[in-house]
Amino acid sequence: MIQSSSKKTNSKTPVLELKNIVKTYTSGNTVFNALDGVSFCVHQGEFISITGPSGSGKSTLMHIVGLLDNPTSGQVLLEGQNISHLNEEELAKTRNVTLGFVFQQFNLLAKTSASENVSLPLLYSDLPKSERLPKSLEMLTKVGLGDKLKNTPAQLSGGQQQRVAIARALINDPKIIMADEPTGNLDSKSGKEIVELFHQLHREGRTIILVTHDMDLAKQAQRLVIIKDGKITNKKC
Repeated sequence: MIQSSSKKTNSKTPVLELKNIVKTYTSGNTVFNALDGVSFCVHQGEFISITGPSGSGKSTLMHIVGLLDNPTSGQVLLEGQNISHLNEEELAKTRNVTLGFVFQQFNLLAKTSASENVSLPLLYSDLPKSERLPKSLEMLTKVGLGDKLKNTPAQLSGGQQQRVAIARALINDPKIIMADEPTGNLDSKSGKEIVELFHQLHREGRTIILVTHDMDLAKQAQRLVIIKDGKITNKKC
């Protein structure tokens, strides 16, 4: 049984729900629906993967789920609250406290130590400056890098850099961890270690959304969401 994390929600209310999401792009006289009536939900403590072929709408869906963009129509509900039409500043604030991101490219500052990279999201939080380093150390220790606080990305392996990125994603205790192709730049051994780390976080009760084109990786999640031609083709909730 999955344990509950510190972020408890009503078990009947999804932590995230998309309702009839349409995302339309226009080029000249051509109108294209990258997402065409997408609906699905994510419950507290789930580990789901989103996958689909190139051009399926997967990246657009990730931007909507990750609160990086607003839909053309439809609703995005976060713990039952409609956040579909927040402005950019409101979306940024919501992202910072709600989501932790892990990317394929790591996105670490090259000349900045591991501890400073991890603590970056805290710059936009209310946590006092004196508490940021201890919190950063706590997260780096959690991902097995408690002895690498002062190392810059160049002094770390690819797998270690991704662990730093995961520690950074955890620093604000987010409701959801969003991972976009997190093993895409790693060798197979490091990739397996990162996947196991996600499983460990899931066992602790974390809610994880993994976006990948790798079906073998996608199948390791608790639930698989498949998107094709802008539509979800399998079980939505």
